[in-house]
Amino acid sequence: MPRAATTSDVFNAVAESRRRDILFYLAPGERPVGDIVAAIGLGQPSVSKHLKVLHDVGLVHHRREGRQMLYRTNVEALRPLRDFTETFERFWNNQLLRVKQSAEAKGGKP
Repeated sequence: MPRAATTSDVFNAVAESRRRDILFYLAPGERPVGDIVAAIGLGQPSVSKHLKVLHDVGLVHHRREGRQMLYRTNVEALRPLRDFTETFERFWNNQLLRVKQSAEAKGGKP
């Protein structure tokens, strides 16, 4: 079955590692495109394409300030990702607890 277009939802949009890099870079606050280009190490046209995808699915907002376009992460749009991973958090916690209990039962013996 073919994958959905990258602009269809947040899951497909963040499947691309460069877009995740951009989101991580924007997490602390709003940044101009030039700063994103310098930090990510991609050309401006590539960064702009990634930002368009992220904007189209609602993961980033932008505003113009003079000649600069400033981007920021839309934290609320990340909720579907958080909800998805939260589903598995109990599994991960349970697995870690079982490993800990197993190690403690062995008393540190291999």
